Amino acid sequence: MSTLTNTTELQIASVQMVSTPDLQENLNTAGRLIRAATRAGAKLVVLPEYFCLMGLKDTDKVRARESLGHGPIQEQLASFAKENQIFLVAGTIPLEAKDLGKVLNTMLTFNPTGQRIGRYDKIHLFGYQTQTERYQESETIEAGNSPGVLTISHNNHDWTFGLSICYDLRFPELYRAMGAVDCHIIPAAFTYTTGKAHWEILLRARAIENQSYVLASAQGGTHLNQRRTWGHSMLVDPWGSVLADLPEGEGFISGTLCKEKLNEVRSQLPALAHRKL
Repeated sequence: MSTLTNTTELQIASVQMVSTPDLQENLNTAGRLIRAATRAGAKLVVLPEYFCLMGLKDTDKVRARESLGHGPIQEQLASFAKENQIFLVAGTIPLEAKDLGKVLNTMLTFNPTGQRIGRYDKIHLFGYQTQTERYQESETIEAGNSPGVLTISHNNHDWTFGLSICYDLRFPELYRAMGAVDCHIIPAAFTYTTGKAHWEILLRARAIENQSYVLASAQGGTHLNQRRTWGHSMLVDPWGSVLADLPEGEGFISGTLCKEKLNEVRSQLPALAHRKL
């Protein structure tokens, strides 16, 4: 007996990692987890922020930077997408910036043929300081300036995705600027401190206020540079319900995006249509 596939659904997965300073080790881990997610049925897979390198120093990523369309990281990502016949949203990689001492923190998307079909450069740069922690991304990262929206076609249906990265999550105006999308994709490396306080609340808020799915891919553990990331890669539905959550460690979550669920929420509570500003 054959079963019919619901063409208004899309199987997705989000990879969680505890990346190291070893680029090849991280690419090997990403490849292994992508293959596992694909075997579980995913047609679109997301990698976390800094999946390819969590350096011992912030400047390590500057030395690993690539030019757009060239370099071993991008070549491997294209290969992963083609080998697994998936859409691959590749967390973030360091790309050349105008300032030679900095990089762009860039999310690239590849289709099942290995072609690059999307790009978003992180706009909001994280800054946080206490007596024991200090992060200042602006010292090594050049900010992007344009929101990113990705459209893919699967089973004769178009799916739209808003693209944002980590600290962007705290700026709701960015999500409004992207308009009504089916799902917001958010790779991140939230610190343990800020993640514990705000991560789930912010993800659910972005899902509820935009009446869209939210798929977050996180770093989740203690890294060799002693930075501890919060984890909790998560899939949230348009009503704000958490459908999947991986607290910490490497692995992946999977789930389904459903057009009917999106239409149900938006028709029963047409908040997007009621906007005044």
